[in-house]
Amino acid sequence: MKQFRVGIVGLGWVAGAHLETFKKVRGADVVAVCSRRKLDASELSRQFGIPLRVYQDLDAMLKDPEIDVVDICTPHPFHAQQAIRAAEAQKHLIIEKPIAIDWQSAVAMRQAIRQAGVHACVCFEVRYSRQVMAIHDALRRGMIGDLHYAEIDYYHGIGPWYGQYAWNIKRDFGGSSLLTAGCHALDLLLHYMSAQGQAVVEEVVSYQTKSKSKFFTPYEYNTTSVTLVKFQDGRLGKVASVTDCLQPYYFHMHLCGSEGSVLDDKFTSLGWQGLGKDRWSTLGIPVVDSGDVSDHPYEPQFQAFVDSLLRNEPMPYTDFETAFESHRVVFAADRSAEEGRPVKLSEF
Repeated sequence: MKQFRVGIVGLGWVAGAHLETFKKVRGADVVAVCSRRKLDASELSRQFGIPLRVYQDLDAMLKDPEIDVVDICTPHPFHAQQAIRAAEAQKHLIIEKPIAIDWQSAVAMRQAIRQAGVHACVCFEVRYSRQVMAIHDALRRGMIGDLHYAEIDYYHGIGPWYGQYAWNIKRDFGGSSLLTAGCHALDLLLHYMSAQGQAVVEEVVSYQTKSKSKFFTPYEYNTTSVTLVKFQDGRLGKVASVTDCLQPYYFHMHLCGSEGSVLDDKFTSLGWQGLGKDRWSTLGIPVVDSGDVSDHPYEPQFQAFVDSLLRNEPMPYTDFETAFESHRVVFAADRSAEEGRPVKLSEF
């Protein structure tokens, strides 16, 4: 079996989690790191327990013929140009979310990836959590009937106690509450709504606000948003992105169907004999309950990506084109909040 060789761009908290994950992925090895910092290759190799080459210049790493995949783990505003350069160098891609902090850059990235004919994985890894996989499979099987409404909410206070806070507070780095983190929830809404067939967003309307807490005062943008999503078939969804809350991490999931409902790790189902609507049953699964990247389900996602590379086909769930459509809705929602009006997806 071919062994894909991975070069990671950036060496922060997320990159460390990616690097450790790849030790458990069959068919791929991390062989190089590119960082603006001056790093010692032998020291870094000892730290991570694997031989690593070190680059300070991305173009130099992209010229390395022994690198097949470039994994982009830098702050948000660098993603687009770095991905474009890597695609032009015929490297497959893993891109941390968001793919870009403006619509034009996202479109340019898609064009470059399409023209190069490379494959790309976007880190909407929550789709690969056991909780989401179980709920998605239940929807596909029709266990709660036809889904007509869902609300997926992201509560995670990204304050000075969190690794990316120092740069995340800046508008040209974080972008918005949805872009910097809440996009996980919006992406998941689209994932669930499409479980039984195509889910095309027609229109969004979004509102934003901000906490008065001293911890979030440095933010240059509003850190809470609520977005209502209308689908072309008449179904509805809601996404709250609250990155300025003072509480434990909470990924809220509530789905309502014609035969039952799902609430986080609980469900009702009229389609399952013996169950009813008067009492919740519990799914025997761990829930998504941590903002610590070391707890994120990167391993099944990266394994799926490597397996798809071997088949020379797009990966399931978090391929670039799917993630691009989720970003399209994010950018529409942010425009709605900024301009104070509903926004049709046809504008993007």
